[in-house]
Amino acid sequence: MNASTATSNIAPCDEPRHFAHWPDRVPRQIPSIATTLWDNLEVSAQRYPDKAALLFFGQAIDYLTLKQQSERLAGWLTQAAGVKETDRVILMMQNSPQFVIAFYAILRVGGIVVPVNPMSRADELTHFISDPEAKVAIVAADLFQELQAGNALLPEPSQLKTALVTRYQDYMPAQIDAQMTPPAQWSSWLQVDIPTEPWAFNWHDALAAGCEPGPAPQDPDALVALCYTSGTTGKPKGCMHTHRSIGHNTVAGSIWQMGSQSDVMLGVVPMFHITGMQFAMHGPIYLGATTVVMPRWDRELAGRLISRHRITSWTNIPTMIIDLLGSPNLNQFDLSSLEYVGGGGAAMPQAVAEKLRDRFGIVYVEGYGLTETAAPSHQNPPQAAKLQCLGIPYIGTDARIIDPDSLQEVSNGQTGEIVIHGPQLFQGYWQRPAETEAAFLELDGKRFLRTGDLGHIDPDGYFYLTDRLKRMINASGFKVWPAEVESILFRHPAVQEACVIAAQDPYRGETVKAVIALREEARMQGVDATQIIAWAREHMSAYKVPHQIEFVDALPKSGSGKVMWRLLQEREALVAE
Repeated sequence: MNASTATSNIAPCDEPRHFAHWPDRVPRQIPSIATTLWDNLEVSAQRYPDKAALLFFGQAIDYLTLKQQSERLAGWLTQAAGVKETDRVILMMQNSPQFVIAFYAILRVGGIVVPVNPMSRADELTHFISDPEAKVAIVAADLFQELQAGNALLPEPSQLKTALVTRYQDYMPAQIDAQMTPPAQWSSWLQVDIPTEPWAFNWHDALAAGCEPGPAPQDPDALVALCYTSGTTGKPKGCMHTHRSIGHNTVAGSIWQMGSQSDVMLGVVPMFHITGMQFAMHGPIYLGATTVVMPRWDRELAGRLISRHRITSWTNIPTMIIDLLGSPNLNQFDLSSLEYVGGGGAAMPQAVAEKLRDRFGIVYVEGYGLTETAAPSHQNPPQAAKLQCLGIPYIGTDARIIDPDSLQEVSNGQTGEIVIHGPQLFQGYWQRPAETEAAFLELDGKRFLRTGDLGHIDPDGYFYLTDRLKRMINASGFKVWPAEVESILFRHPAVQEACVIAAQDPYRGETVKAVIALREEARMQGVDATQIIAWAREHMSAYKVPHQIEFVDALPKSGSGKVMWRLLQEREALVAE
């Protein structure tokens, strides 16, 4: 990385201050990936055929079985469902062995995976079917009716023609150990039977058909996934990723975390989401490690699984840590096996990170990335992690801060838009050339992605997130960044979760509103808005203090577990009308 500084007064991102904190024995660059993701499974199945690739409520699926079932399913997709190279195939289910098998089966025939949020409703599904022009879907039994309803809303030429349906229970052991028993309310979807619709085919029948796929495609630049991202406006856009772009972060992430085949990883971040896809599926398969698969988040089950399976590595989102630390059974969980705990998606509140460190000796390693960057573009060095910090640019990555209006780099320490160049960048948005063009700019002859996130760089070369470019609150001319206010509110002993949004104000134009979920004991004690606001006045500048407080039982979260601030903001706008 020899970024020129001819157009600005800042030093290049690879100056010594950046690399002074670089992880030991981690290369700054790696060669361009020239293999496919299927090759990773092929190698691990040859190297560790009898080793558990996946553990699902105690049921082991070894690497050889994972490869064989993926190949059999690939044969069925080709011969029975007519899937050809570059065909888009919807994959819609919770984390499960079937998700992994199906993903690798699709890429084994050269298809393009369209991972869909299992929380999607019929109206939303019409877009995920029609936009990629998918004709085949692989879906869990509990989600089939919603998929069918969405399909029926489309004109016949745009509809799916084939659905392959599976149920989670079929990959669970007949007798589940008490420590691994799922929550009782999960039985309503874990055990749903496969429907008998004419266009719905049974997963086990497909595996039993004995179909063989043709030769495995070998082009690392072929598209492997259309990962949809909502962005800030309009319908979700499909981010086009290749074996090479996803493969870079698969390898880089394993190196950065010092991963090995001895790792046992907790796979609870949703695999339909780019972070879960990388760190709960592709990364472990590349390493030959074991993933303990959780279909959904449940803090009690997670605590028991970490204890029972001696989990060594856990990539997550901060809301999971917040929830786990709030468990009344926390003292019963053995977290001593954890060697790496980190993630992103939202800033880890400093107070929570300090509690995790002080009580369990675990340093939370924050990172940053987008669907467009195949997960990480930044990560904290594990041995020199900073709290409330995105970290430093990842292996092979050049990241800078620019003025979002002039598009010129800003001086060190100044706030601007984060832009990223690296081998993990997506190819563009599916069938959206204008939006693709708008997403990139050129600096020093290199193509950079505009993230839409504001941040700054500290004297050590670490990046910090200020907020989303479009999330700023303008209160009487003062700029208020919600993430900063949220971080301070998390220090209040009564606050379990907080999300800050803008509310209309006749005097200030906009004012700060905090939507707060209190800790159970705080609710019992009757903590009210007056107390929260009084405390805030003591801990932040007056213009940042929330003028309005709304208490909720829990904050709304996306299928990947991120707080849906935009939903709260839109609801507030409707109330103001």
